[in-house]
Amino acid sequence: MYKSDTPPPSTPASPHRRGPRPVQPGVEYHRVLAGEKRRIGRGILAIVLLVAGLFGFNIIISLVAASIDTQLGRTNPTLGGTDYTPLYHAANMVSIALIIPWSMVIQRWLYGVKGPSLHSVVSRFRFDVFGRALLIIGPLWLILSLIGLNFTPLNLIPWSSADLIAIFATTLLLTPLQSAGEEYGFRGLVFRVAGSWNRGPRAAAAVGVLVSSLVFTAVHLSSDPWFNLWCFALSVSLAVITWRTGGLEIAAVIHALNNTLTFLLLTVLHADQNPSLERSAGSGSAALLLPSAVVLAIMAVVWLRTRTIGPALTPVHTSADPYTGPTTAQ
Repeated sequence: MYKSDTPPPSTPASPHRRGPRPVQPGVEYHRVLAGEKRRIGRGILAIVLLVAGLFGFNIIISLVAASIDTQLGRTNPTLGGTDYTPLYHAANMVSIALIIPWSMVIQRWLYGVKGPSLHSVVSRFRFDVFGRALLIIGPLWLILSLIGLNFTPLNLIPWSSADLIAIFATTLLLTPLQSAGEEYGFRGLVFRVAGSWNRGPRAAAAVGVLVSSLVFTAVHLSSDPWFNLWCFALSVSLAVITWRTGGLEIAAVIHALNNTLTFLLLTVLHADQNPSLERSAGSGSAALLLPSAVVLAIMAVVWLRTRTIGPALTPVHTSADPYTGPTTAQ
């Protein structure tokens, strides 16, 4: 297991080799893009491209949805209206979900590493890890979401049955993908990019967690200190969980539960969805300390469970078993 302050040995590159660069064996999740050179400029470019894609996809898709809504006689928030339509809801979800392939494209283009390596240290999505996390954290987050409703001002409006069904369905289908999109972008690509800027794995992890959390908080464009604190606490916790478990599965579960349950509960209560997207000063409150504390507690549990075995590593052999603990590099 590489624990020294020197970068892991890189795979010798043949001048005639074509195709993607192989993932280095025996390295932690955030060190997959690390090499002999720090390539800070390339990393900044990767982050800029990611953020540009995040806002670019949203602008284009939201304008298309707004145009369709206008033809139907409705004005959604994209054009300054107040009609929270199913199309507006779906456009926001889809535009952020597209960050999953976009992150993979950026990693492959700028670093030569295959996109699927963003899933985990074994370069695939570990459904067993995902399933266990969902079963354990799901009920806890449902209770947390129900408690949070008591601190959320609700504006009940007369929804049509068609709109309620459409938003309920798109929430179930698309919000988990939207949440995963943010994970692949920030706890995946940005965490790895910033994690390649330092020589030592621990220093790299600290920088990766900090940079990815600051960028994640900044792109939410909020002027509310409570909301920014919640975003930062969530991002730090999910980045540490990703580092220790060697993949995005648990982070995706937590993020998807938070976003999906929020929209579903508002839909069931026939509440206006617009306040859930409100991020101006005064929109948040100290009530956000509760989910912040819960996600930090989950991070602490993951840390304690991996304290003796250490963070998961990329396998030495390509025929690796699903993650049950870190793979030790010989």
